[in-house]
Amino acid sequence: MTIRNMKDLEKALQPVMLGMVDELAERVYETLNYFLQEYYNSYDPKSYRRQYDFLRSAVKVEPKMQGNKVTASVYIDTDYMDNYYNATGYQVASWANQGLHGGLDTGGKTPHVWDDTMKETIENGELLKLAIDYLKSKGFSVRN
Repeated sequence: MTIRNMKDLEKALQPVMLGMVDELAERVYETLNYFLQEYYNSYDPKSYRRQYDFLRSAVKVEPKMQGNKVTASVYIDTDYMDNYYNATGYQVASWANQGLHGGLDTGGKTPHVWDDTMKETIENGELLKLAIDYLKSKGFSVRN
């Protein structure tokens, strides 16, 4: 491919950027699902039967171009969790991020689902390392 101007360069980089953002979003999605499972593993309710909606609430939106940027989203779909008694899906997710089950501290080693996901992907430099490795695998020279 011949690159004559910035538009040509942007067009050439789009597939690489889409692939990289997809890989980064997948890592966040996998990590979020790990902490959702750990959240479920940390407590065995005696007074109710689980529906597992929260466990299945993680969503990854495929990357797309928005102007000259590539974006993807990973989130907890609180609308998916519409069958909780006396709590909204948002409230359940908020409690889970505080290490609470049904608003209660159960005394176990309960993860803070979203905060722990951010710590294990962004705050510890994991996504930056993945981005650098991805670009290097595509032939880019990257200094960090």
